[in-house]
Amino acid sequence: QVQLVESGGGLVQAGGSLRISCAVSGSGFRSGFSIYSMGWYRQAPGKQRELVARIWSDGSRNIADSVKGRFTISRDSAKNTVYLQMNSLKPEDTAVYYCNAQRPGTRPEDDYWGQGTQVTVSS
Repeated sequence: QVQLVESGGGLVQAGGSLRISCAVSGSGFRSGFSIYSMGWYRQAPGKQRELVARIWSDGSRNIADSVKGRFTISRDSAKNTVYLQMNSLKPEDTAVYYCNAQRPGTRPEDDYWGQGTQVTVSS
């Protein structure tokens, strides 16, 4: 199995910053962390889960328009960890943030997910 464990969520005032992390481990972690594309999704109450950012094995990134210029995704292959640096946070960023790992050539239903970390931005 592959385990994704998020950390770093919490309560922050609008305009503040947080960095959340996702550490990947497990005996089922075939071929190593570096080949996986890693993503951050979020789900606010009453809303669908949405992609926030994704980073591929070659370092290319995709950032949602709603957070572009404020959020940055990065990865550290030595630590099997992906990060989401969130700056200039807004109340509408409040959500549970989920880490996602996607192995190339697999189906979406084969993706790995973390348990989520709550980010709450107060106005």
